[in-house]
Amino acid sequence: MHNKVVYQAAKALHERSAPVLRFNFRGAGTSEGEHDRGVGEQDDVRAALNFLSAEFPGKPILLAGFSFGSWVGLRVGCADQRVSHLIGLGVPVNNVDVTYLRSCAKPKLFIQGGNDQFGSRSNLEAIYATLPEPKHLVFVDGADHFFAGQLDEVARAINAWLSSQSL
Repeated sequence: MHNKVVYQAAKALHERSAPVLRFNFRGAGTSEGEHDRGVGEQDDVRAALNFLSAEFPGKPILLAGFSFGSWVGLRVGCADQRVSHLIGLGVPVNNVDVTYLRSCAKPKLFIQGGNDQFGSRSNLEAIYATLPEPKHLVFVDGADHFFAGQLDEVARAINAWLSSQSL
């Protein structure tokens, strides 16, 4: 929740007047529970969506996640009709199965470091080629998984995409 990538994405969304909810998955930080390898964490995402839906009834929800959070969040967001748009940051495609995205026709933005050690350019490009439109892929050249020294590029990519989506 306090990771610099998560903070920068939340800040970019907040600056566009979008309500933002950041949370820790079970067992992270001071959250209760234990890490569940992505299974129980899907319930954590659903609980967050339930909260946002109650706070902002009838409003579409943009779901963004970083690293493990992108893997879990994109899966839930693709299936949940309340979610209108998806952002995956540093998707760890080297280590997880994201083929569920092949059936996701929602607008999707992927932002990846050009030197991401958990999601290589070639692996992300291969899965991206199989995904339905609408989709957009941005590589931040020279950036690692945490976009060290290049977080402004992440914010610019989010803002440009949101502008193209009329959000």
